[in-house]
Amino acid sequence: MSLSPKLKNEADTLSDVGKPEGTLIRTNENISALSSAGALREAFKTGKVLEAKVTLCDNEHNLHLNLGIMKGIIPREEGALGIDDGTVRDIALISRVNKPVMFRITGFDKDVLGNEYALLSRKSVQADCMKYYIGSLKSGDVIDAGISHMESFGVFADIGAGISALMPIDSISVSRIPHPNVRFSVGERVKAVVRCIDELGRVTLTHKELLGTWEQNAAEFEAGQTVTGIVRSVEK
Repeated sequence: MSLSPKLKNEADTLSDVGKPEGTLIRTNENISALSSAGALREAFKTGKVLEAKVTLCDNEHNLHLNLGIMKGIIPREEGALGIDDGTVRDIALISRVNKPVMFRITGFDKDVLGNEYALLSRKSVQADCMKYYIGSLKSGDVIDAGISHMESFGVFADIGAGISALMPIDSISVSRIPHPNVRFSVGERVKAVVRCIDELGRVTLTHKELLGTWEQNAAEFEAGQTVTGIVRSVEK
Protein backbone atom coordinates (compact mmCIF):
# COMPACT_ATOMS: atom_id res chain seq x y z
CA MET A 1 0.00 0.00 0.00
CA SER A 2 1.46 3.39 -0.99
CA LEU A 3 1.55 6.29 1.44
CA SER A 4 -0.54 9.41 0.89
CA PRO A 5 1.50 12.50 -0.15
CA LYS A 6 1.08 13.95 3.37
CA LEU A 7 2.22 10.78 5.15
CA LYS A 8 5.04 10.25 2.66
CA ASN A 9 6.34 13.78 3.33
CA GLU A 10 6.20 13.14 7.08
CA ALA A 11 8.12 9.87 6.65
CA ASP A 12 10.74 11.59 4.46
CA THR A 13 11.05 14.42 7.01
CA LEU A 14 11.66 12.04 9.90
CA SER A 15 14.26 10.22 7.81
CA ASP A 16 16.08 13.49 7.01
CA VAL A 17 16.32 14.74 10.60
CA GLY A 18 18.47 11.75 11.54
CA LYS A 19 21.22 12.65 9.08
CA PRO A 20 24.35 14.78 9.72
CA GLU A 21 24.25 18.29 8.30
CA GLY A 22 25.72 18.46 4.82
CA THR A 23 23.86 15.33 3.71
CA LEU A 24 20.92 17.03 1.96
CA ILE A 25 22.41 20.10 0.34
CA ARG A 26 23.43 18.50 -2.97
CA THR A 27 20.45 16.19 -3.36
CA ASN A 28 18.15 16.76 -6.33
CA GLU A 29 15.17 17.12 -3.99
CA ASN A 30 16.83 19.89 -1.98
CA ILE A 31 18.05 21.71 -5.09
CA SER A 32 14.56 21.55 -6.57
CA ALA A 33 12.98 22.94 -3.38
CA LEU A 34 15.30 25.97 -3.54
CA SER A 35 14.78 26.57 -7.25
CA SER A 36 11.85 29.00 -7.11
CA ALA A 37 9.69 31.06 -4.78
CA GLY A 38 6.82 28.70 -5.46
CA ALA A 39 8.89 25.68 -4.45
CA LEU A 40 9.92 27.43 -1.23
CA ARG A 41 6.29 28.19 -0.41
CA GLU A 42 5.39 24.55 -0.99
CA ALA A 43 8.22 23.50 1.36
CA PHE A 44 6.82 25.97 3.91
CA LYS A 45 3.32 24.46 3.67
CA THR A 46 4.56 20.88 4.05
CA GLY A 47 7.19 21.58 6.74
CA LYS A 48 9.88 20.01 4.57
CA VAL A 49 13.44 19.86 5.93
CA LEU A 50 15.85 21.75 3.66
CA GLU A 51 19.53 22.60 3.75
CA ALA A 52 21.62 25.57 2.66
CA LYS A 53 24.92 27.24 3.52
CA VAL A 54 25.22 29.97 6.17
CA THR A 55 26.80 33.08 4.69
CA LEU A 56 26.77 35.39 7.73
CA CYS A 57 26.23 35.50 11.48
CA ASP A 58 25.25 39.10 12.28
CA ASN A 59 25.84 41.13 15.45
CA GLU A 60 22.66 39.73 17.02
CA HIS A 61 23.75 36.19 16.13
CA ASN A 62 21.04 35.69 13.54
CA LEU A 63 22.19 33.34 10.77
CA HIS A 64 21.85 34.48 7.14
CA LEU A 65 21.54 31.85 4.41
CA ASN A 66 21.65 31.95 0.64
CA LEU A 67 18.55 30.12 -0.63
CA GLY A 68 19.31 30.97 -4.24
CA ILE A 69 16.04 32.65 -5.16
CA MET A 70 16.00 34.71 -1.95
CA LYS A 71 17.73 35.20 1.38
CA GLY A 72 16.84 33.20 4.46
CA ILE A 73 17.30 34.21 8.09
CA ILE A 74 17.42 31.97 11.15
CA PRO A 75 16.74 34.15 14.22
CA ARG A 76 19.18 33.55 17.06
CA GLU A 77 16.62 31.76 19.25
CA GLU A 78 15.83 29.39 16.36
CA GLY A 79 19.49 28.65 15.63
CA ALA A 80 19.88 25.59 17.87
CA LEU A 81 18.35 23.72 20.76
CA GLY A 82 19.62 25.20 24.03
CA ILE A 83 20.41 28.69 22.71
CA ASP A 84 17.36 30.25 24.37
CA ASP A 85 18.10 28.77 27.82
CA GLY A 86 21.89 29.26 27.67
CA THR A 87 22.87 25.56 27.67
CA VAL A 88 24.33 26.09 24.20
CA ARG A 89 26.63 29.07 23.64
CA ASP A 90 26.47 31.52 20.73
CA ILE A 91 29.80 30.21 19.43
CA ALA A 92 27.80 27.21 18.20
CA LEU A 93 26.01 29.60 15.82
CA ILE A 94 29.09 31.58 14.79
CA SER A 95 30.89 28.35 13.90
CA ARG A 96 28.23 27.51 11.28
CA VAL A 97 29.31 30.31 8.91
CA ASN A 98 30.27 28.87 5.50
CA LYS A 99 28.78 25.52 6.49
CA PRO A 100 25.43 23.91 5.61
CA VAL A 101 22.61 23.75 8.14
CA MET A 102 19.22 22.03 8.12
CA PHE A 103 16.08 24.11 8.59
CA ARG A 104 12.36 24.46 8.03
CA ILE A 105 10.73 27.56 6.59
CA THR A 106 8.44 29.15 9.22
CA GLY A 107 7.23 32.13 7.21
CA PHE A 108 8.11 34.99 4.88
CA ASP A 109 8.74 38.70 5.47
CA LYS A 110 10.14 41.76 3.69
CA ASP A 111 13.15 43.91 4.53
CA VAL A 112 13.21 47.72 4.58
CA LEU A 113 13.80 47.76 0.82
CA GLY A 114 10.79 45.57 0.15
CA ASN A 115 12.79 42.47 -0.71
CA GLU A 116 11.16 39.24 0.41
CA TYR A 117 13.11 36.80 2.59
CA ALA A 118 12.30 33.50 4.31
CA LEU A 119 12.19 33.03 8.07
CA LEU A 120 13.78 29.72 9.07
CA SER A 121 14.13 27.44 12.09
CA ARG A 122 16.99 25.02 12.68
CA LYS A 123 15.82 24.36 16.24
CA SER A 124 12.60 22.67 15.10
CA VAL A 125 14.59 20.19 13.01
CA GLN A 126 16.88 19.44 15.96
CA ALA A 127 13.85 18.97 18.23
CA ASP A 128 12.43 16.36 15.85
CA CYS A 129 15.85 14.73 15.60
CA MET A 130 16.01 14.39 19.39
CA LYS A 131 12.44 13.10 19.64
CA TYR A 132 12.18 10.74 16.70
CA TYR A 133 15.78 9.66 16.05
CA ILE A 134 18.19 10.15 18.93
CA GLY A 135 15.43 9.30 21.40
CA SER A 136 15.10 5.88 19.76
CA LEU A 137 18.81 5.02 19.78
CA LYS A 138 20.21 2.40 22.13
CA SER A 139 23.67 1.14 23.07
CA GLY A 140 25.20 -0.92 20.29
CA ASP A 141 23.42 0.83 17.41
CA VAL A 142 25.68 1.56 14.41
CA ILE A 143 24.96 5.03 13.02
CA ASP A 144 26.29 7.60 10.54
CA ALA A 145 28.25 10.51 11.96
CA GLY A 146 30.12 13.52 10.60
CA ILE A 147 33.30 14.67 12.35
CA SER A 148 32.67 18.32 13.22
CA HIS A 149 35.35 19.26 15.79
CA MET A 150 38.50 17.80 17.35
CA GLU A 151 40.13 18.13 20.75
CA SER A 152 43.04 16.26 22.29
CA PHE A 153 40.58 14.20 24.36
CA GLY A 154 38.39 13.12 21.42
CA VAL A 155 36.15 14.26 18.60
CA PHE A 156 32.66 15.73 18.43
CA ALA A 157 30.53 14.22 15.70
CA ASP A 158 27.26 15.39 14.17
CA ILE A 159 24.82 12.50 14.54
CA GLY A 160 21.79 14.31 13.15
CA ALA A 161 20.75 17.88 12.25
CA GLY A 162 23.90 19.34 13.81
CA ILE A 163 23.47 17.66 17.22
CA SER A 164 26.86 16.60 18.56
CA ALA A 165 28.00 13.45 20.29
CA LEU A 166 31.41 12.85 21.89
CA MET A 167 33.76 10.10 20.78
CA PRO A 168 36.58 9.90 23.39
CA ILE A 169 40.09 9.34 22.07
CA ASP A 170 40.33 5.89 23.69
CA SER A 171 37.26 4.84 21.69
CA ILE A 172 38.67 5.78 18.28
CA SER A 173 41.32 3.13 17.65
CA VAL A 174 42.33 -0.34 18.83
CA SER A 175 45.86 1.04 19.21
CA ARG A 176 46.94 4.04 21.26
CA ILE A 177 47.00 7.30 19.28
CA PRO A 178 48.44 10.71 20.27
CA HIS A 179 45.58 12.77 18.79
CA PRO A 180 42.28 12.09 16.96
CA ASN A 181 43.68 13.68 13.79
CA VAL A 182 45.78 10.57 13.33
CA ARG A 183 42.61 8.71 12.39
CA PHE A 184 40.01 11.33 11.43
CA SER A 185 39.69 14.70 9.73
CA VAL A 186 37.05 17.41 10.20
CA GLY A 187 34.21 16.91 7.74
CA GLU A 188 34.82 13.18 7.36
CA ARG A 189 31.80 10.86 7.42
CA VAL A 190 32.25 7.74 9.53
CA LYS A 191 30.30 4.87 10.99
CA ALA A 192 30.11 4.88 14.79
CA VAL A 193 28.63 2.75 17.55
CA VAL A 194 26.43 4.21 20.28
CA ARG A 195 28.35 3.43 23.50
CA CYS A 196 25.93 4.99 25.96
CA ILE A 197 23.23 7.62 26.37
CA ASP A 198 22.97 9.59 29.62
CA GLU A 199 19.84 10.79 31.40
CA LEU A 200 19.97 14.12 29.51
CA GLY A 201 19.98 12.36 26.16
CA ARG A 202 23.65 13.03 25.43
CA VAL A 203 25.23 10.33 23.29
CA THR A 204 28.75 8.94 23.63
CA LEU A 205 30.17 7.14 20.61
CA THR A 206 32.85 4.57 19.94
CA HIS A 207 34.53 3.53 16.70
CA LYS A 208 37.12 0.90 17.55
CA GLU A 209 34.58 -1.92 17.78
CA LEU A 210 34.07 -1.56 14.02
CA LEU A 211 37.78 -2.10 13.34
CA GLY A 212 37.99 -5.68 14.61
CA THR A 213 40.29 -7.10 17.31
CA TRP A 214 44.04 -7.53 16.97
CA GLU A 215 43.46 -11.25 16.42
CA GLN A 216 40.85 -10.68 13.70
CA ASN A 217 43.10 -8.22 11.86
CA ALA A 218 46.20 -10.37 12.20
CA ALA A 219 44.32 -13.29 10.66
CA GLU A 220 44.14 -11.29 7.40
CA PHE A 221 47.94 -11.53 6.96
CA GLU A 222 50.55 -14.26 6.66
CA ALA A 223 54.33 -14.38 7.04
CA GLY A 224 56.20 -13.19 3.93
CA GLN A 225 53.26 -11.25 2.52
CA THR A 226 53.97 -7.79 1.05
CA VAL A 227 51.46 -5.16 2.12
CA THR A 228 51.02 -1.38 1.93
CA GLY A 229 50.71 0.79 5.02
CA ILE A 230 50.72 4.36 6.32
CA VAL A 231 53.51 5.67 8.55
CA ARG A 232 51.64 7.09 11.57
CA SER A 233 54.64 8.28 13.59
CA VAL A 234 58.42 8.00 13.94
CA GLU A 235 59.83 7.17 17.37
CA LYS A 236 63.38 7.10 18.77
